[in-house]
Amino acid sequence: MARLTLEDLEGLGEEAGDGGDEEEERERLFAHWEAVASTHRVTLPRDMAGPIVQMTRHGQAREPVPYVTLPRREECEEAAYEERRYPAGKWACVTKGEPLYEQSISMSFMKLMRYICKENSVGCHLGMTVPVLNEIHLTKEGTELEREVVTAYYIPGEFQQNPPVPMDPEIHITERAPLRVITRVFYGMTTEETILHEIGLFWELLGSTDTVLRETYIVAAYENPSVPQRRNEIWFICRAE
Repeated sequence: MARLTLEDLEGLGEEAGDGGDEEEERERLFAHWEAVASTHRVTLPRDMAGPIVQMTRHGQAREPVPYVTLPRREECEEAAYEERRYPAGKWACVTKGEPLYEQSISMSFMKLMRYICKENSVGCHLGMTVPVLNEIHLTKEGTELEREVVTAYYIPGEFQQNPPVPMDPEIHITERAPLRVITRVFYGMTTEETILHEIGLFWELLGSTDTVLRETYIVAAYENPSVPQRRNEIWFICRAE
């Protein structure tokens, strides 16, 4: 299933506002996302209907994860990549190890959606932040992804000092250390094949360097995966200085 982020939900929410009762709206939204889920070999549980409706109604409000862009060491005609520093912060994280990468991130984000939509100790909608991060690891051979994927949602600034406690024991609030990354944008679907391809292209661009990790990477998602040319980023993680 494509991760249940916001773009398609917003469009359907506009349609729902034109008329019809709440139950019809709920069923229409659920049917749409059930069809999306089936294409990625994930079953959409009935209890996702409520969170889907809630996120639809909250519209386009999204808080960006804070960062600072660092000056480039070398000038070139086109900015093919960017170096950033992300401060320490609290994230809600879920770890999954499903057979397919798409299954892992889908199942993790459904859990995070429930957390964002009231299944937390304050009982309110927390708000969406972007990007959602998916931390991946390569096998020793470097030709495949390890099955385990960590999906992370940045706790909005309003709740950073005292994050609401998740009701789901599989969601862990983690204080992540400051992170320095080199990022490169790519567009399209994210599967194991496309991710490995993008990692390879990025290495060709950077050339030989020992300043970044070779086993761990981050895929940052900004848009709905059902969008054919959605924006993503590959993050290479800089070694501690």
